[in-house]
Amino acid sequence: MGEARIGIYGLGTMGSALALNLAEKGIRTAVTNQEPEWIAPFLTEAGPLAANLVPSETLEDFVASLATPRTILFMIPSGAPVDGMIERLRPLLGEGDTLIDGGNADFNDTRRRVADLEGTGLHFVGMGVSGGEEGARHGPSMMVGGTDHSWTQLQPMAEAIAATFNGDPCVAHVGPDGAGHFVKTVHNGIEYADMQIIAEVYGLLRDGAGWDAARIGALFGEWRKGPLDSFLVEITAEVLGVTDPETGRPMVDLILDTAGQKGTGRWTVIEALKLGQSATAIEGAVAARSWSSEKAARGVASGMLPGPEGAELPDEATLEAAMLAARILTHAQGFRVLAAASEEFGWSLDLARIAEIWRAGCIIRSALLDDLAGALRGEMPEGHLILTLAFRAKLAETVPALRTTVIAAMQAGLPVPSLASALGWYDAMRQATGTANLVQAQRDFFGAHGFVRTDRPGATHGPWHKV
Repeated sequence: MGEARIGIYGLGTMGSALALNLAEKGIRTAVTNQEPEWIAPFLTEAGPLAANLVPSETLEDFVASLATPRTILFMIPSGAPVDGMIERLRPLLGEGDTLIDGGNADFNDTRRRVADLEGTGLHFVGMGVSGGEEGARHGPSMMVGGTDHSWTQLQPMAEAIAATFNGDPCVAHVGPDGAGHFVKTVHNGIEYADMQIIAEVYGLLRDGAGWDAARIGALFGEWRKGPLDSFLVEITAEVLGVTDPETGRPMVDLILDTAGQKGTGRWTVIEALKLGQSATAIEGAVAARSWSSEKAARGVASGMLPGPEGAELPDEATLEAAMLAARILTHAQGFRVLAAASEEFGWSLDLARIAEIWRAGCIIRSALLDDLAGALRGEMPEGHLILTLAFRAKLAETVPALRTTVIAAMQAGLPVPSLASALGWYDAMRQATGTANLVQAQRDFFGAHGFVRTDRPGATHGPWHKV
């Protein structure tokens, strides 16, 4: 029997940071890597913490170094590499052992892996880890899926290394099979929208008001002292204030305006649509990243497609309120998607607890999440955050500013896809009578899909072809 309480396979940025975090908390941790030559430099980097690390160059030695039942955390690329590792390890493992995928995985793959291991005595966990390298090293937020058996093994270690908010560890067993990875996916979708909302306001100030980066950064620095206090607003203020040492220009002005994406934001939108839900603010952010990749086409179009002469932009207080309204609406959409998935897959997600474990350690941590957690524990008409007493009041105060900002942006010809989409959803939700009746009439006319009348129950058809 080995002596390590947990093993980490994969000593890249996140894996090595988690291993050092565990070692620092006094947790004996086995480590190995596909390229064994990475191990010695990692141990040197660990310094005194190496005393709590058990290195192995082979899988056999790695497994042998673990106390049973074994807990093994993969910190490797998602997809085929994880499937390959499961197959390599299965012959070496025994009853009650747990394999954990700590990467950004598609929850559908996680559910498949759980089903594949059913009846083998092995357990598979999908664990979302947020916070980047700094979070992994000093305290991430973690969303754990899987069985109660696996959570019993993992809980003491996970709580020891997690970020804390007022002493509460930012980690939870959110549900079975793919629940952990799904919650992390939606977290990242909200992250996409949050970043895009910030970028859109930055664009209004830069391109509409003519502000330089340092001035915009100073404004974000002021905003983080109020209701917009968040990690993303904080780092935005810092980033905008940094000067390139080579040219003396703002660093942000020297960065090519094409944004990458690893897929989790897109997954959020796809799964929301599958569940019949709206994640329009997130979709706006995904679309903006896609549009950004067409740099050459945008360069040509800038000289060919005319736009308006410009418009007067709102003042700083209006922009601040508009950002808050859009952030509330974005989070409300994200939690609505979580609720729909919980019902669809029988996960019984505790939405308030999810908001609580996002209050520290993760990328979207903010003051807003504490308010969200409180609202989610209270009365929520029709399951919507925007209908809670607290958020109805906040939206009543801030949506007029969002409306003013979106109108001004459109008049100025400046794109605000996430701000506009958030407002569009809000306006759609407040219409007791919408326009889908005409859509239903059209569908029935060309496809005989039927509809329900307002004055009697049951499906029927219109008299379209009887004239």
